[in-house]
Parts: sequence; structure tokens; C-alpha cells
Amino acid sequence: MVKLAANALLATKITFINEIATVCEVTGADVEEVATAIGMDHRMGPHFLKAGLGYGGSCFPKDSRALRAMASNSGYPFQLLNSVIEVNDLQPRRAIQRLKTELGGLKGRRIALLGMTFKAGTDDLREAPSAVIASRLLAESAEVHCWDPMARPADVAPWNATVHHSTPGEAMIDADAAIVVTEWPELKTVDWSAAGRSMHRRLLFDGRNVLDPNAMASAGFTYMSVGRATVLPNAE
Repeated sequence: MVKLAANALLATKITFINEIATVCEVTGADVEEVATAIGMDHRMGPHFLKAGLGYGGSCFPKDSRALRAMASNSGYPFQLLNSVIEVNDLQPRRAIQRLKTELGGLKGRRIALLGMTFKAGTDDLREAPSAVIASRLLAESAEVHCWDPMARPADVAPWNATVHHSTPGEAMIDADAAIVVTEWPELKTVDWSAAGRSMHRRLLFDGRNVLDPNAMASAGFTYMSVGRATVLPNAE
């Protein structure tokens, strides 16, 4: 019970900041500023307040579902945890919908997925948001090109229907858009101006809020992120 409760609480904290991010998007607030401010309160702290594409991996999804099942089997409908799981499942799909709206459709579009693992520093693809994103893009008849420095996916769906590249820049060649899925530090050293010149359209959705919006605008990108306003490219 202690293990399940602890992981469910951390999953709830992640989901809460993602819900706040959605409210920020419709009200014009900046979720990064909100998270920093509330993280200064010692009762909450700054940890697990990073808005993004949702949690994944081998612990949070499994333990959240296990605690919900334990409660349900004991006759208690765990409504809060039901909502946490539902919101987390929807989070990567929201990103796809925003990208679809921006592009005016995904059919025939070439999309670069930058990162595949559920977090940086691991080769773990279990419950990774990237699988949901790749699956939804393929279902919309998009062409999916992937990069990740550590992931070695099995020859199964959706990965057997995607193209894999050895560098971020290679994955973005002729792309209509790119999505930062995993917060790999390598992405901060990409020559984004050069990458943008190789793309069909300079559109990037930063699903982990790891890049600087002003720097991306200077590189000519329309920069979308989680819980922050879309930044348009600087006029030349």
C-alpha cells in the first residue's frame, strides 16, 4: 500500500501541473512561472511539477492502475485516481490535436519525433508517451521519423511503421513539424537554424518545455509548448 500510494501521489502531482498547463493555455498564463512560484512553498516543493506529455515508465502507470483496482475490488471507486489516469492518457493526444490544428491536418505530413523513451537517461520505452503519439500520427496517415540516442524498439507496432535516424537533424529533414517527446540534453545543442532550413516547415512542438522560446523564434520556428503561449518566428 505504501509503494502504490507514494507512486500514485507523484503521478497525481504530475497530472495536476498538466491540468494547470491546459488552464494556462486558455487564459494566457505561463505554466513555468506558475510551477516555479508554487514550488517555493515548502509544503509542496518543486519536484514533479514539470508540465509535459504525461508520465510513463514501469512504475507510475502500473502502480496507479493497481491502486485503483485494489480500491475497486474492495468496493471503493477511487474517483481522484480515475481522473489522474484519464488525464494522463489524454495528455499526448492533446499535443497531437494541437499539432493537427496548426498544420490543418496530418494526412501525408512528415513528423519528426525527437525522443522516444519515457524519460532521458534510459532506454525504457514502457508506457512511453511516444508510443501513443506515433500510433496516433500513423492513424492519421502521417509519416513518422524518429530519433532517440538510447531507444532500441522491438520490431512491433507502432515502431515497425516508423523511420529511425541517428541524429535529430537527420530526423527533421523535410519534416512538416517536429515534436520534442523526451527531454534529452542533446536537443539543447542542436543547430536549430540549420535544422529549420532543412525542414519543409519550421514548426516545433516542445512537449517537455526544454527549449528557449525566444531562441527558437530567432531560429525561425513557430514554437509551441505545454502551458505557454505559441511563439511566432522573428521577422527577418
